[in-house]
Formats: sequence, structure tokens, C-alpha cells
Amino acid sequence: MALKFAEEGARIILAHYDADESAAQETLNALDTRGVTAEAHKVDISSFASVDGWFREIFKKFGRVDVLINNAGITRDTLLMRMNEQDWDAVLGVNLKGVFNCTRAVIRAMIKERSGRIVNISSVVGQIGNAGQANYAASKAGVMGLTKTTARELAGRGITVNAVAPGFIDTEMTAVLSDRVKENFLSQIPMGRMGTAEEVAEAVYWLCSDSAGYITGQIIHINGGMYM
Repeated sequence: MALKFAEEGARIILAHYDADESAAQETLNALDTRGVTAEAHKVDISSFASVDGWFREIFKKFGRVDVLINNAGITRDTLLMRMNEQDWDAVLGVNLKGVFNCTRAVIRAMIKERSGRIVNISSVVGQIGNAGQANYAASKAGVMGLTKTTARELAGRGITVNAVAPGFIDTEMTAVLSDRVKENFLSQIPMGRMGTAEEVAEAVYWLCSDSAGYITGQIIHINGGMYM
């Protein structure tokens, strides 16, 4: 997504929470070769205070935020009967509260500008559920509900709020799955393949463009037909 937005020379600020800075630096290097202004900061998205302070610094330096993409997500998979409170709270804290924290931090400024684009990354499992992912599915279903409510609250202020719900996408998160699990997922996808990060990025970019100015409160499913 960052590389897609770099095509128009946007100033890009990334959040991450990796102990290792190498992935963030790799992205910054790729953005630098495209000649765009970019920064990466380690931020605990689940912490209201951390997010609030981070965005205060962003506004102090750049003055405005035109596009917010809530993409932070983690998994702590296990069957519900084995799931502990810490794994439930961790996933809901990042995946759902993180969306609230970041959205809450930018909307006042967007309302003042009477413009803005917010895109939340949900998941197909928020729509259909998935055994072993009660916390993840609940968080992503919550993102859908939060998206629609926020869209209703902000539509009159020139701000659109939509969500993208990817299915089985070829990313680092899915790379660690066993071949058996991958084969099971692929058997449920009419198109018979995983999606790509680039295909998700194209949809997010479009939702942030002028072409999608009359679209708000929608959940765009990118899943090869896994859910229709």
C-alpha cells in the first residue's frame, strides 16, 4: 500500500511494532528510491495514549492527515475453549481498539478540513467466522461495524470511511501456515489461488481516490469468491 501511494508522491508515515526494525527500514528504502518523504515509527497501536501522542507529533510536523489506513493486525489462534484472556485482549486491543485509537486521533482535523479518507482492513473471517480464530474473527467483525458507524457520523463532513476485507492473501502471516491448512483454504476459493498484497493495495488506493468520492460505509471483499 505504501508503494502504491508513493506513485503519486504522497508523504507517507508508517507505524510498526516489530522488535526488529529491518522490515520498516526495507520499506523506507523502497520509498526513498521513489523520491517520496516517508517516516516509520514504532507505536503500540493498542495504547490510546501512545497513539494520541504520536498523532500530535504528526500534526505538529505535517499539519494534516488526508488518508488514514488502519492496517495493524495480529493473530493468537487457538480454539475458544483453550483461549486465554491475554490472547483475547491482545488481538482485540490491536485489531479493533487500534482502529478506534487511530481514527479518533485524526477525525477532528479531518472534520476541520471537511475532507478525508479512512480505510480499515478487516477480513473475510469477520464475515464468515473461522474455527480457532474467535478473537480474530470478533475483532474483524467489529471493524466492519465500526466502519459503518463512523461512515454515518462523518459522511456529512466530506469524509469517507470504508473497509477492505481480504481473504487468503499471500503475506508473511499466511506463509507460516502448514501446507494442509493452505490446501484447505484454497479448496474454498473458486478462483483457486491466493490473492496478492498488490491486489489489496489497488482497492485501498481506489477507495482513497476522487473516483470513490461517493462510496462510504462499504465493505469491499477481496477473496477470489471465497465469500460472495
